Amino acid sequence: MQRRVVVTGASSGIGAATVRRFAERGWETVAVARRVDRLEALAAETGAQPIACDVTDEAQVARLAAEVAASGGATGLVNNAGGAWGTESVEHASNDDWRRMFEVNVIGLRSVTSALLPVLRDGARRSGFASILNVTSTAGHSAYPGGGGYNAAKFAAHAVTGVLRLELGGEPIRVMELAPGLVHTEEFTLNRLRGDAEAARKPYADVTPLQAEEVASVLVGAFEQPPHVNQDLIVLRPVAQTSVFRTHRGPLVAKGE
Repeated sequence: MQRRVVVTGASSGIGAATVRRFAERGWETVAVARRVDRLEALAAETGAQPIACDVTDEAQVARLAAEVAASGGATGLVNNAGGAWGTESVEHASNDDWRRMFEVNVIGLRSVTSALLPVLRDGARRSGFASILNVTSTAGHSAYPGGGGYNAAKFAAHAVTGVLRLELGGEPIRVMELAPGLVHTEEFTLNRLRGDAEAARKPYADVTPLQAEEVASVLVGAFEQPPHVNQDLIVLRPVAQTSVFRTHRGPLVAKGE
């Protein structure tokens, strides 16, 4: 079976870079996101199959799984769709922001995984094995002030990944987690800070953050390990980031990815 992978959150940032990297490495790729125009541009560039889907909508996720199965199946899944909104304290945060973060970072991850597991099992029967990688965050391993809902959501995504690995034990499906730290992408911090472009630049001032392409290179490398090698947890951050909350120049303003 041709190596074929589904990547969610593919319209920008780490997701788009991951689709490009897989394509460079000769993988067939299914690029999944909500924004059709961006998906079509990425598909024209890389040859990926674009599928518009909101991972928080169960009906759309079911259609995604059916379309992947009908168009050739898959041997890989990258759950990359996610996001953060707000840096308010637990006391002053918005429940709507927290719900939004849990819906995309946790519930969406679970929905896509559940819907695609039969497709991946079929791919594993034909090719020998399949792979799932969940993109979480260092924010899912260490809490920090202002992290609130994002910490909680990414800690939950980390837990789901661990449970899934136990549940699939004995099947030829490896489950991996990539937890990036400070990554400079065009939208993450801008969205988190509600469009404040000046504030969104501050976390990256006077440091060299990771680039999406660097994260994608590590991610794809994990998929290309031999079938018996499972990189359970990959923590990736720039040398300048000494912890989830700090760089060598002091606390981050928008607290990292």
